[in-house]
Amino acid sequence: MILVTGGLGMIGAHTARALTDLGHEVVVTAHRRAEVPSFLAGRVTVETLDVTDRDAFLALADRHDIGDIVHLAGGIPGEDPVGFLRTETTGLLNALDAARAWGVRRFAVASSLGVYAGRPETRRHEELALPAANLPHLIVAFKKAVEPLTTHGLQGSGVQPVVLRIGSVWGPLMDPESPFNHVPPYISAVLRGERPRPLHADDGGDGCYAPDAGRAIALLTTAPALRHDTYNVSSGRPFTNGELADAVRAVVPGPRPDLLPELLPGRQYGPGGNPYLDITRLARDTGFTPAFDLAGAVADYVAWRAGNPR
Repeated sequence: MILVTGGLGMIGAHTARALTDLGHEVVVTAHRRAEVPSFLAGRVTVETLDVTDRDAFLALADRHDIGDIVHLAGGIPGEDPVGFLRTETTGLLNALDAARAWGVRRFAVASSLGVYAGRPETRRHEELALPAANLPHLIVAFKKAVEPLTTHGLQGSGVQPVVLRIGSVWGPLMDPESPFNHVPPYISAVLRGERPRPLHADDGGDGCYAPDAGRAIALLTTAPALRHDTYNVSSGRPFTNGELADAVRAVVPGPRPDLLPELLPGRQYGPGGNPYLDITRLARDTGFTPAFDLAGAVADYVAWRAGNPR
């Protein structure tokens, strides 16, 4: 059985779905979110768990025979940055304790494309040295710290760490007005009958549709062997806002001309490329290829939103 913490969140739920599609039994933990998405109903076991409660975390093994862990549970910072870091670190350390105590085969943990902040390259691959940089967000700062905490925390345990440098993921279950990804708010405005805020046509960057991200994580969790401890998880190609607008125009039913997405020419901050995550390592070790291009992802998301609020 595979444990997915935070398994009712966007990335966690799609990971759990992909794992069950591969034929695995899955138990997911949830803390504040209790609603099970329709595509997981009846397919996973749900445990209510605050991952900062070490005893409760370790007690999961009394009820389930857990052989792998995917640790995706996480929160959003509030007014107290130290409180956020304490909560996230406690949850991670409890998950690492569980991995060692249960003798699991593999422990996958969420990092972020943000760890590459400060690198000048457009194509970000795992062999790049991570620079000391002024990171863009407290979440990214913690995710960067997750990497050595995990690899050092599992040394000598026999548990293989798998650091997931997750790209800019969007899709079903994401907050439609998310401040972390502009694609769902852009599409949501059109679905509400509003014109979205104008974007620069050539801006864009890394993007991955949530079902693809979940499948990539599932493959990394279950692959017979992995040659590395760190993997980029994304689509492997950048998109532009021009491509996004074209995809929205193609699938949103009957938009009025005055609601069609408006584009500004060029790039907001001048010439340059759109950074993205290279997934050569992921593809080579798992056979992963994205099932969705941008147009297909937008079409699937619009269809999902027709019957779901997020």
